[in-house]
Amino acid sequence: MARRHEGERRSILITGCSSGIGRACALGLMARGWRVFATARRKKDIEDLERLGLEALYLDYDEPESIAACVTEVVRRTGGRLDALFNNGAYGQPGAVEDLTRDVLRRQFETNLFGWHDLTRQVLPVMRAQGAGRIVNNSSVLGLVAMKWRGAYNASKFALEGLTDTLRLELRGSGIHVILIEPGPIWSKFMENALRHFDANIDMEHSPYREIYESRRRRLAGKDRPNPFKLPPEAVLKKLVHALESPRPKPRYYVTLPTHAMAFLRRLLPTRALDAILDRASDRN
Repeated sequence: MARRHEGERRSILITGCSSGIGRACALGLMARGWRVFATARRKKDIEDLERLGLEALYLDYDEPESIAACVTEVVRRTGGRLDALFNNGAYGQPGAVEDLTRDVLRRQFETNLFGWHDLTRQVLPVMRAQGAGRIVNNSSVLGLVAMKWRGAYNASKFALEGLTDTLRLELRGSGIHVILIEPGPIWSKFMENALRHFDANIDMEHSPYREIYESRRRRLAGKDRPNPFKLPPEAVLKKLVHALESPRPKPRYYVTLPTHAMAFLRRLLPTRALDAILDRASDRN
């Protein structure tokens, strides 16, 4: 069993650290004394993370060999120990369900679910050997409720919630805590990346939703009114710190007012009433 020596820093592997939530959390935890292994896909981003003092590694959720190589390298550097994993790297594929091809939906799941599952499975033996660990999955308010034009992302996050809840139950008593963080709107490059995937994968010209898509594209491009509920990525860091450092972490952490509101309304309202609210909210956000 790999044991932490006196004064040895706690270690965490964080994915998707090129910008936004991943980058903010990696830097915030490093400042708190954690040994942070931060992953990205592009060489430029990896070099940038290294300049900031992080131990940066290549990982692409779509490439199983990169996941295995990353875990092997982390374990080698730590002498066989890893205290925490923060699955974060993901993207949103916009578009009506009717316009999502099988391949487009599969790619969304490959990145947002299957890669997370693969990485989690590979770090679990390390955590089992040391008798402790934290696995934190960054979900979304769209893992709690569904909204129009976001079907692929909704589906991937709903699936993530179910897989994470099951894993938490299965690991009870093992010393390994499994935790969900569920942010609403956060300032990041998420919308910029979503627009890129929309343009690449949705046949707007031949869609029955063409007029709606014109409005949606303006929102994705940031040309409409800003979302007043958006918070900086450090709002997620605050919850992540509690999830990692509390002796009794919560199973779920809500971030942003919309997430708190939707979680409450989902418990309170019948489906038709909630649908009416989500219908309006989908077109405003």
